[in-house]
Amino acid sequence: MERVAPGRAPAFEFHVLGPLTVVKDGAELAMSANRELVILASLLLNANRVMSVERLVEAVWAGSAPRSAWRQVAICVSRLRRTLGAGLIETSSPGYLLRASPASIDWLRFRELVARSRGQAAVGEREDAVLLLRDALALWRGQPFEDIRGLRFDAARMAESRLEALETCLELEIELGRHHQVIPELLALVAESPFRERVRAQLMLAQYRAGRRADALRTYQETRRYLLEQIGLEPGPALRRLHEQILRDESALMRPPAPRPAAARPVPSQLPPQVLPFVGRDRELATLDTILGSARAPGAMVLCGAAGVGKTTLAVHWAHRQADRFPDGQLYADMSATGPAPVMDRFLRALGVQEIPADPAEKLALYRSCTARTRLLVVLDGAEDSDQVLPLLPGGPDCRVIVTSRNPLDDLVARQGANRAFLQPLADDAARHLADLLAGGALGPQAVADLVVTSRGNPLSLRLGAARLHSRAGQPAA
Repeated sequence: MERVAPGRAPAFEFHVLGPLTVVKDGAELAMSANRELVILASLLLNANRVMSVERLVEAVWAGSAPRSAWRQVAICVSRLRRTLGAGLIETSSPGYLLRASPASIDWLRFRELVARSRGQAAVGEREDAVLLLRDALALWRGQPFEDIRGLRFDAARMAESRLEALETCLELEIELGRHHQVIPELLALVAESPFRERVRAQLMLAQYRAGRRADALRTYQETRRYLLEQIGLEPGPALRRLHEQILRDESALMRPPAPRPAAARPVPSQLPPQVLPFVGRDRELATLDTILGSARAPGAMVLCGAAGVGKTTLAVHWAHRQADRFPDGQLYADMSATGPAPVMDRFLRALGVQEIPADPAEKLALYRSCTARTRLLVVLDGAEDSDQVLPLLPGGPDCRVIVTSRNPLDDLVARQGANRAFLQPLADDAARHLADLLAGGALGPQAVADLVVTSRGNPLSLRLGAARLHSRAGQPAA
């Protein structure tokens, strides 16, 4: 067993794709109390999100909770904290939150691998998609949450995800010409889920391509008889069409579909126009060049400062100046009035994704996959906190991110190692230069001097003041 170095946080692995087990620093923890297991399972399925006490009560007692249910939940959480260690489960209104890395929970790893495989299949990389799906399916060790009534819907959802992943994997393998190899697995899957017509169609096609035409026709007859006996329905149109094709020995059945040609990947160019004239900030631009141009430095830069100090202007100016360094595009989002979910949808569509998964974890995995091998710049403007930014960080080491915020975003700096610069007002000479460009020729030196003094080096105040002075003088604004 690995010895934990002093001061290092314990490494956890949570297994829910089968009997619930917890591994801490390489050793499995003893978890025997049923209620504690139910609460832990509920928190793991909602990792890094608040789970209300009401939902935990429903998971434990499934509609027959005693009056003391809330107190018993608190007792169970306290015991879990003693077992797992302090800091893993936090109290957060209206319930509790379990903080864990997605890589430490096999259910989240499964969903990430499935989402990545979907992206590979979408661009015709079937072999890579199959490998990812096989890795995902290998995480399963049994049926999750057996005999836990309060989690039966979660268990059904997880089982459905596994079956969909397995069906997709087998379909891709048939397309790759492995029909002989998948027949035994398809026979077992038909026995496990006899009402799934997609699986029966896959079995018929694999049997036909393997030279077992009679077996394929027999599979159809058995399917038809079973459906009529069990639910009184004929097979669906897709299965009937395949049956007719086999009867006619259509040559198309022997030809797997040609690999889909990779579509030309769109190159998003979402940067807003530059604010001109732009003066000063030579030192800040050099800092951005140094930090975001280094291959070894973290890929994110946070520009902090007061309102109107020029954070967005600086970020957009640098982004336009360095656009050629990011041949895969530039993404931009105003974060001041939105959350990360709709922004991620827009980013995925800009990157050419046609079908965006509804599940947030799958969506995040797809976004990371789409950006994994790109040289992309992401500008997140006006972020309020780190939670807005973290889901939108791209997956590739050659991607760069600029975040502007009035807040210091300490959490982003601490967790992601982001660099940070605190933007100050313009120096006096730069402020005078900007004021001259905006108003000097029309308003005279005294008006320019007054403008510099009243603005205190704030570029937005300078621009607004110049615009007002021009309006009063009856001249067009600069």
